[in-house]
Amino acid sequence: MSAAEIVTSHLVDAMGSEPAKASVTFLGLEPVDILRFVEGDEVVFASVGCSRHPMTDPTAMVTDTDAGPRAEVVVRMRASDPLTGLHRAVATVAAAPAVEGLILVPDALIDVSEPLWTGSSCTAILLEPDAIDDCVLPAPAEPVQFLRAVPITANEAAWVRLKGAAALRDLWTESTIDVTDPHRGTAPIQ
Repeated sequence: MSAAEIVTSHLVDAMGSEPAKASVTFLGLEPVDILRFVEGDEVVFASVGCSRHPMTDPTAMVTDTDAGPRAEVVVRMRASDPLTGLHRAVATVAAAPAVEGLILVPDALIDVSEPLWTGSSCTAILLEPDAIDDCVLPAPAEPVQFLRAVPITANEAAWVRLKGAAALRDLWTESTIDVTDPHRGTAPIQ
């Protein structure tokens, strides 16, 4: 079984339902699949394809094709809108390690530079650990970590650059901002 098949099976087990699936292709890369699960009033988009290869430092002289962290991207939103285009944004973030040499880790800020879905005020994402348990791959590959990509606005991204990810999360809590609301505005940054 391939890494992508193992990750897909793990996600289906974790979510407890069968997903809708879309594939996004980037020049020179294997397609990135985006699985879409609906759980009550929540929709969950999850990438499958980022973890095919370990994330490595692009400046390293020698790379190990097995060793290194592996991750997939998860977005959790309220299912009040169709979120047209969000699957492409998730695939873009999931392809970033192969395309740009990024290593996806908690608290990483990734600027997509365009609305994450049609009509969205969010143009960036902030990564944090997701509730989905790590997916174990056959040795010597490291387990796949699932990182929740929280959509954020340009002002919130600037706040993260200035004050850090924890400060933005504190601001959300103080302002009772629901980050899963597709219609939410930016946090009241002072």
